Amino acid sequence: MALMYGGKEKEKEDYDIDTASHPGFISFFAKLPPKSPETGTLRLFARGDYYSAHGPDALYVATHFYRTNTVIKYLGSGGRAGLPSVTMNPGQAKSFLREALTARQLRVEIWEPEAGQGKKATRFKLDKEASPGNLQAVEDLLFGHTDILSAPVVMAIRIASTPAAIAASSKAKTKSVGVAFADTSTREIGVADFVDNDLFSNVETLIIQLSVKEALIPTGTATGTTERDFELKKLKEVLDRCGVVITERKPSEFTTKNIKDDIVRLLKPSSIPSSSNVDAAQVIPELSLPIAPAALSALVSYLSLLSDPSSHGAYTLHMHDLSQFMKLDASALRALNLTEGSGNIGSNKNTSLFGLLNKGKTAQGSRLLGSWLKQPLVNLHEIHKRQNLVEIFVDDSNARRTLQDEYLKMMPDMHRICKRFQKGVASLEDVVRVYQAILKLEGLITTLESLEIVHDDIKELLEELYLAKLREYDANLAKFAEMVQHTLDLDELENHNFVIKPDYDSRLRVLADKLKEIRDGLDEEHQDVGHALDLDLDKKLHLENSPTYGYCFRLTKSDSKRIENKENKYPQLGTNKSGTYFTTGTLKELATEYQETTELYSKTQNGLVKEVVNIASTYTPVLESWNNVLAHLDVIISFAHVAVNAPEAYVKPKMLEKGSGSLVLREARHPCLEVQDDMSFIPNDIEMIKNDSEFQIITGPNMGGKSTYIRQAGVIALMAQIGSFVPCSEASIPVFDSILCRVGAGDSQLKGISTFMAEMLETATILRSASKDSLIIIDELGRGTSTYDGFGLAWAISEHIASEIHAFCLFATHFHELTALDQEISHVKNLHVVAHVSKSEEADRDRDITLLYKVEPGVCDQSFGIHVAELANFPENVVKLAKRKADELEDFNQEGNDSEPQLPAEVVEEGTKIIEELLRTWASMPPDHDGEDVTMAEEDEPSPAAQLEQLKRCVEQFRPQIEANAWVQSILASL
Repeated sequence: MALMYGGKEKEKEDYDIDTASHPGFISFFAKLPPKSPETGTLRLFARGDYYSAHGPDALYVATHFYRTNTVIKYLGSGGRAGLPSVTMNPGQAKSFLREALTARQLRVEIWEPEAGQGKKATRFKLDKEASPGNLQAVEDLLFGHTDILSAPVVMAIRIASTPAAIAASSKAKTKSVGVAFADTSTREIGVADFVDNDLFSNVETLIIQLSVKEALIPTGTATGTTERDFELKKLKEVLDRCGVVITERKPSEFTTKNIKDDIVRLLKPSSIPSSSNVDAAQVIPELSLPIAPAALSALVSYLSLLSDPSSHGAYTLHMHDLSQFMKLDASALRALNLTEGSGNIGSNKNTSLFGLLNKGKTAQGSRLLGSWLKQPLVNLHEIHKRQNLVEIFVDDSNARRTLQDEYLKMMPDMHRICKRFQKGVASLEDVVRVYQAILKLEGLITTLESLEIVHDDIKELLEELYLAKLREYDANLAKFAEMVQHTLDLDELENHNFVIKPDYDSRLRVLADKLKEIRDGLDEEHQDVGHALDLDLDKKLHLENSPTYGYCFRLTKSDSKRIENKENKYPQLGTNKSGTYFTTGTLKELATEYQETTELYSKTQNGLVKEVVNIASTYTPVLESWNNVLAHLDVIISFAHVAVNAPEAYVKPKMLEKGSGSLVLREARHPCLEVQDDMSFIPNDIEMIKNDSEFQIITGPNMGGKSTYIRQAGVIALMAQIGSFVPCSEASIPVFDSILCRVGAGDSQLKGISTFMAEMLETATILRSASKDSLIIIDELGRGTSTYDGFGLAWAISEHIASEIHAFCLFATHFHELTALDQEISHVKNLHVVAHVSKSEEADRDRDITLLYKVEPGVCDQSFGIHVAELANFPENVVKLAKRKADELEDFNQEGNDSEPQLPAEVVEEGTKIIEELLRTWASMPPDHDGEDVTMAEEDEPSPAAQLEQLKRCVEQFRPQIEANAWVQSILASL
């Protein structure tokens, strides 16, 4: 069968399941425990040199991997009524499983034949299980020679269950939450306890910050209360919105029964506070949290850490503080396009901020960049540190290129190698890769030392973060390099052979000499037989080490007559299209001796390799620390590379303390859009002054640039807080505690969520989470319901943000009526994207629209929806009907809103004079306190009640004139 994957044809390979095994396997498969439809589990069956999938899994593999149903075969009788089955060779299976676990977020089960079963197996046992957050069982199988670019993080979540906590939470409409999370690739465990609202906004923030792939939650509670079930439902909605795989575990796993002893076994001795009088578990502060230890217990159980000896004494434990990073929600992640979505795999890398900034050379640098993007800093001092480092490499392009191309490019993923050392599966190749990196370390240090830096504080920063640490690692790893040079045969590395030097061990030396002696004997026998048969050694008589026969001679078929009838002297071994194979008594002895000596040599060498690898594994702590420094340097240099190579160079933003400044961006550009092909980006200024223009409403036509304008503000603010330069000519940015977005929600009908409900959920999160130091981005709120309801909600939400929260907010809308908000709240300002409308030369079109993509103060004076439809080549009759209906609706609304018919201009003018005279008369009246006791300071300030009485007397005085003017009557009626 011709296999297709990713548009590339695979060679035909047949892996047919033995027909005789069909009935037994079909019966076994039917009795397997059912899979819950919510779990998304895929089962593969290992059959020696290939894998198979059956039933719904076979259909899934055919659809999503092969992309054709022609690969499906049906086991058993009955044709298509049989069991659907698909086979994959090991390479295909690994590719598919990698994609299933990472991009498609599925769970995986791999089943092996039971003991005594072979390729004809009918019974299997579960051998490996893996999930997006727990790849330990398949790490070596699927990622053995691949750098892992995103760390798999699994989190356990526990909501407060004590009566006191529940009572306190319900009164305040808050939840006490404890979480534990682990990254098994770096062997780090974290815990956190915090208070959350009923929308679980802080849980959502934590998921984004940590890039959580999978979450463990209890299946229910002991009480089974309706309120607790409602909480879990809300929590599941948040996890689902963030794309996290949900795994339900028994509530009994969320207990703290043995967690103290378990954690002591898992933690590195150096990470446990020493105390001679107190049990170690009592001095670990993370275990004193009220709720998190219960979540930690479920996490340790799920990951089976205690059953893996390589995990003992290998982990670190820390508390995670939510407030140390900027808060981002799932909507902000999508709106700012921080990372590639699963649907964008293989597309232009510059379409996401991660793809744009990921110009580093190492896998560890890519992982760190992913963390930084989801954990922007809020500490101004730390932001300045990163910016100053980026500036160093922006100014020195030669050093930047040298570090990237000659050093960082050569650095392996130390985390992956260290993990292999810790699990005892490392090879000499891993040792050599570390050795080759060590050889580059001295030059890397020299290059950093040669940087020309004027300011002493920046010199100290470079010394503190990089040079001092790198010199220490260079000294510590010198012995590692000496060991490799002393033990490994470095000359063989050119042939990609990783072997121990024969001179390193006396046993190896003896065996190596014996192998050389045997090879000399083989050459001598080759010459003797060549002379005896009168054959050219190079062209006619070949000495070969055959996989089938071992060392033997080969003759072409035409020359084989030379040994005919000489079976006693030249026994024949076999014939194929390459010729005739034969041996001699001497050759047979030498071949046997060579094989035995080679096996003994390999066995001896393997023992020595194990010794070398064990010695190398003792350097794991140094290698992990070095890896962290390399990752940091790689990301900083990547920022500098992007800043310099942008279509227009980025600038270093001026960062201001939280809550103390205004957002001012000159000639701001969207970093991802400006690098697209055939793109000439038009920059715009963004100026949001605290207490003056902190809330901005942007109107204008579709495709005019509103969405780009508001999103680029969020992207630039985030870039600044991760330490990057920004795409502006000048930038002044306050530190934001969060960026919250509501943009373009889509239907999720399978989950029962409409566009409008998605809008409201995201907006509710904003209203609950935002503070005066937040940046809020809202794009087209209220479109998912009726015009009147949508406008009412948009107005109420805008007014609440502007008057109650006082956050920086950019609000793009098509509700032109919303622009009236600036009349009620002084710090609301209106902007609009400019579109030029001109008369068309064509008779059937009255005007053309040109989108200028410039943002200017003021309100857009018209709607351009029908003009955009014309640009999209709508049928002419549809456009004309749309114009007619729009005019009719406009006239209808105008008539409905006017309480009186249109009045003549002279009546309006006369009425205006009457009101002006009435107001002047009222203003000239002396203060009337209606007998109230007042002080001298108050006597010029009558009470509101007294002023109202004066106004009523004025109105009575002007009553005849008012009744004679219809316009004045309509004005008073509206009041």
